[in-house]
Amino acid sequence: MSKVVHPFAHRLGVLRDWRHRWFATGPAYLENLKTGVLLREFLQRELKGMYVGGIELERNTKQLRVIIKTSRPGLIIGRSGEGSTKLRNSIAKFLAGKGLTVPEIKLDIEEIRSPESNAAIVSYMVVEGLEKRMPFRRVLKQTIEKVMANRDVKGVRIVISGMLGGGSMSRTEGLKKGRIPLQTIRADVEFHKERANLPLGVIGVKVWIYKGDIFAARGKDK
Repeated sequence: MSKVVHPFAHRLGVLRDWRHRWFATGPAYLENLKTGVLLREFLQRELKGMYVGGIELERNTKQLRVIIKTSRPGLIIGRSGEGSTKLRNSIAKFLAGKGLTVPEIKLDIEEIRSPESNAAIVSYMVVEGLEKRMPFRRVLKQTIEKVMANRDVKGVRIVISGMLGGGSMSRTEGLKKGRIPLQTIRADVEFHKERANLPLGVIGVKVWIYKGDIFAARGKDK
């Protein structure tokens, strides 16, 4: 293929499902779309640093279900569920402030059992190391070793770009271990990109994680 495609969008309908699940027509479609985009941006700001691996939204005419996948659910839930109650109230207040309809909000927090096999959480690990001013090559090497120690992972690639190592020119560095078959649709490839904010500027982080072929696994089960 001559074009670069997003690994998630490339597999929609085959291996992946949509992250926002609802149906509407006319004015309701526009409002639901605006709610989804703004709410996702709001949650990414509110939950920064809590190792969130995914945010999904499901809604009907009366209810909005927010599914948050994280490796540290205790940080979000809080003591006796105070954190989740506060977050639910913050979501309702945010939607009302934007002039959007506030449906009944249901908050589900799911634990990610294997954080090293989740591309979003791995990218947060890299960002955390870079923002602590650790040498970027050490951060890449240590992170890839942690990820490859997981049995589910068959390959990983991490690319960072920006003012690396205090240099006067922007450049790109990357590290790869194992296989990353991006053009094979049956390949279970996770992708995420994140930003590290440093004094010299922003460093972009991209992570690809390959966890095997899903169709081949189904065939073996039969």
